[in-house]
Amino acid sequence: MSFLGPVKPIERSAGPDDAHRLRPTLSWPHLIALGVGAIVGTGIYTLTGVGADRAGPAVILAFAIAGAVCACAALAYAELATMIPTAGSAYTYTYSVMGETLAWVVGWSLILEYTLACSGVAVGWSGYLVGLIESAGVHLPHWMLVGPHDGGIINLPAVLVSMIIATMLMAGTRESATLNIVLVIIKLIALAVFVAFAAPAFDPAHLHPFMPYGFGGSVQGGEKRGVMAAAAIVFFAFYGFDAVATSAEEARNPGRDLKIGIIGSMAVSTTIYILVALTAVGAVSYTTLAGSPEPLALVLRVLGHPAVSWLVAGAALVALPSVILVMMYGQSRIFFVMARDGLLPGALSRVSKRSGSPVLVTGITGLFVSLIAAFFNVSEIAELANAGTLIAFIAVGLCMMILRRRAPDVLRVFRCPAPYLVGTLAVLGCIYLLFSLPEKTLVRFLIWNMIGLVAYVAYGRSRSLLGKAG
Repeated sequence: MSFLGPVKPIERSAGPDDAHRLRPTLSWPHLIALGVGAIVGTGIYTLTGVGADRAGPAVILAFAIAGAVCACAALAYAELATMIPTAGSAYTYTYSVMGETLAWVVGWSLILEYTLACSGVAVGWSGYLVGLIESAGVHLPHWMLVGPHDGGIINLPAVLVSMIIATMLMAGTRESATLNIVLVIIKLIALAVFVAFAAPAFDPAHLHPFMPYGFGGSVQGGEKRGVMAAAAIVFFAFYGFDAVATSAEEARNPGRDLKIGIIGSMAVSTTIYILVALTAVGAVSYTTLAGSPEPLALVLRVLGHPAVSWLVAGAALVALPSVILVMMYGQSRIFFVMARDGLLPGALSRVSKRSGSPVLVTGITGLFVSLIAAFFNVSEIAELANAGTLIAFIAVGLCMMILRRRAPDVLRVFRCPAPYLVGTLAVLGCIYLLFSLPEKTLVRFLIWNMIGLVAYVAYGRSRSLLGKAG
């Protein structure tokens, strides 16, 4: 067996039969709505403050750059999703193109991404809950509201929301389409209200100097700062666009609708992010926003709109747990597929007969999410989660270009426009963002993957079902 391991065959020489084919009911407006609903979440509600701390007013530019890189990755993702319509996303694509060893690295990185993404959302939710409680004049002990890095002992609200959602998933609870639509509307109305009340206070003086820390990432004041350093963190805000790419089978006209849906949802979401960030840093000094766990509510309180700040914070409290729910589902799918391939213990691929959900995997995920959310702050979590995502996106860009050369005649329901340009931009953009992360984050990510490779060599490689079949 070669170092890269066996390659999983692409299982799409023909479309699935009628009994296993999803009905094509979605048009491009549905896909744009789906993408906006999946993308607009924790990032804009919590990372505006972190981004302002790293880039100053140029956090606006950081959102634009991160959005452009994600759009390129999304187009590559969409082509692969229509070619290899099976669970596992980037892990499965890498397995089918570059071999088992690299697939393991990508899958191990996705495990990190989803687990930390859940934790990051939980910490962001906790920040809004605490801000809402304190603005009502209730002051709980600081030690139980934030982790050690922020002067506390444990972030208890983040732990509780993580465990509650994990319990819901273990019981088989699912979101309905109606609930998703309601949550999207709540999020967008809250952001519109924020802009309406904060925009009149816009002061151009707050945008100067626009790039106080420069463009490229450099260590200043003990933190890596600059536009690209901020982009590497606010990249977290664009998680969820793959919800559009994975709907390929349900699109009425995939060749047209997926392109419009992906680019449209990314354009709408990026516009919302830039507008909200511009309003925030224009209404108050970026130094006021810097590092705040609930920056939008803070802006409204500073401007003398406490009731409106309650509305925005309340919308975040209602809508953000749905993101944790989706991410935990994604985590369970990655675990499930890797276990089904024999790379992880088979027990992880079992589902409950009563609920139909992978109870053991979900419980383990909930435990790890809770532990991380309990003791780390949102910026550290987002940085490490982004490292895992960036590796997955690099793999997706490479797989798309490799398959264009290796299998040019394989059916592609959606074809990425200018594939080598888009793929190259996705790969190079993600590499640049990866190395714009703090060195300590890269070291932690390297340690995580070294542990993963040891686990693969010690367990997964010899038990791989595809390896045994070969």
